[in-house]
Amino acid sequence: MADTLLSRIPRNRLPEQFHLAWDTMNQLTEEPTFVEVFANNPEMLDFVMNKFYGPVFFGGKVDNRYKQLARLKLSLEHGCRTCNKQNVPGALAAGLSQAQIDAMDSFETGPFTESEKAVLAYASEVALTNVEGRLTPALYKRLRAQFSDADILELGTAMAVISGMAKLSFVLNLVEKENYCPFAGSAADAA
Repeated sequence: MADTLLSRIPRNRLPEQFHLAWDTMNQLTEEPTFVEVFANNPEMLDFVMNKFYGPVFFGGKVDNRYKQLARLKLSLEHGCRTCNKQNVPGALAAGLSQAQIDAMDSFETGPFTESEKAVLAYASEVALTNVEGRLTPALYKRLRAQFSDADILELGTAMAVISGMAKLSFVLNLVEKENYCPFAGSAADAA
C-alpha cells in the first residue's frame, strides 16, 4: 500500500463526480490513493481525469491502441506496480494480446506490427529511465512511415504527461512500485 505523507479523502467524502474514478482504481489496483490524495485539489483531479485522459488519452486522432501500448511500455519501464495493474487490462481491452504484453521487453522481435514497434521505440525514448532519450533521424523515419507529424506530437504529449504523472506519483508516494523500480527510494525514505 502506498504510504503518502499527504492526506487522503476517503470515498465517502469525495465529491460524487469522482466516485467512478475511485471505484475504477480500487477495482483494478486495490490502491485508490491517487484519487484520494488528488481529491484535496478537485480542480487538479478533474484536469487529470477529465481534461487529460478523456480528450487527450482516450480522444485525439491517434488510435487509443497505440496510446495504451505506449502507456504500458512506460509503466513497465518505470516500475509502477499500481500503473501496471491498470495498464495491462487497458492494453488488453484496446486489442493487444497477452503474447504482445509478454513480449514488451523484446518488442523489436516480438509479435508487433511496424506501427506498434515504432510506438514502443518512441516510448523507450520518452521513458523517465532514459535520460539520453531523443528522437533520432532513424526513429523519426520509422514513426513517419506510420504516422503524421501531428500524430507523433499527440503520442509524445500523451507519453510526456503520463511520465510526468508517474514521476509525481513516485515523489508523493501515491503508488506501489515494482521491486525493480528505479524510483523505489523516493519520498518514503526522506522521513
